[in-house]
Amino acid sequence: MTRRTLVQSAALVPLQAVRGTAQNSAVRIGSIGVGGRGTFTAKTISADPRAKVVAVCDVVPEQMTAAKAKIPAPDAKEFKNYQDLLASKDIDAVMISTPVYLHPEHFEAAVKSGKHIYIEKPAGMDVAGCKRVMRIADGADRKQNITFGFQQRYGGVYVKAKQMLDTGAIGKIREVHGEFLKFALAGNEPPLPPPRNEKEKLEQWKLWRATFGEVIVETYVHNLDAINWFMGAHPLKAYGTGGRTVEKRGDLLDHLSVTYDYPGNVQASFLGSQMTPRFYRSNFERYIGENGVIETAREYWSYNIGKGVVHEKSAHEITIDSVTEFLNRVTTGKPENTGVRGAESTLTCILGQMAIDHHKEVTWDEMMRSA
Repeated sequence: MTRRTLVQSAALVPLQAVRGTAQNSAVRIGSIGVGGRGTFTAKTISADPRAKVVAVCDVVPEQMTAAKAKIPAPDAKEFKNYQDLLASKDIDAVMISTPVYLHPEHFEAAVKSGKHIYIEKPAGMDVAGCKRVMRIADGADRKQNITFGFQQRYGGVYVKAKQMLDTGAIGKIREVHGEFLKFALAGNEPPLPPPRNEKEKLEQWKLWRATFGEVIVETYVHNLDAINWFMGAHPLKAYGTGGRTVEKRGDLLDHLSVTYDYPGNVQASFLGSQMTPRFYRSNFERYIGENGVIETAREYWSYNIGKGVVHEKSAHEITIDSVTEFLNRVTTGKPENTGVRGAESTLTCILGQMAIDHHKEVTWDEMMRSA
């Protein structure tokens, strides 16, 4: 029996048996980038008996030590260079949670390694980076599983909502609204000069558009990916506005509003803010049809078709659904390649950013021709 057969058979036997043979059949995971998000996803996937984190990689040694304790993966091998981890024959799949500006480079290297890939959103921070991801994804081995970390696509509450939408229960969608309002800054954080070296660039990457890709690209991409999914298309054009009310660091916006035009004469309005009070948070997408309304969020979904609101809470954090599906596809040999889709959702955000920057309506085709 080959190792591939052992891995694939893991999904076909009872959970107790899987636990008993986990050391021999588990998918061997290498985690590249083990900051907060990287450690969280590595810990989440390691809770599944079909996976084992066997390697971690980060440019900060202390982060690797901390991650191994939290996962826990005390015996995981440490790599300072991601290329060395990708070259290891002892790793079946990689999880990439590195800064946004490095995603296209790391994605391309991972695809070339032949390993299965789970990479955090977004695909890149600009049009050129997204086009690179699309090109590399198109050329990938069809046996390679490539998943971008858009958890809504796999979250149980989202799947149920999409299934209901597809039945026609609320009729044709007439308008869409989404928002992500949260506390991310108080406004009294001290400003910093632009990074002067690679160390400072990595330390400050979340503060500058050149490394973060603007808040709509890095943060709100989850909402806009979900809207693209439910609409079955990317937008045709966008118009937006935004500003800096309290942010003093870097050059990112702290609030914005974008209206997207989708096929079928449907508009989607999106509102985002990083400066709410600490106690306030609002994060959802709402689809209004001729016969009803569906609302989605990471924690719940609800609908109303004229008989009152029906509300269902999520069974757990939907990242669990996302990594579980990733393992399902790896172990059963039924890969997916979401590279192009992930890049299109990222480009949807970049379209909104360009509309804000240029203070005018920008079409999808204009954006794509810009790089």
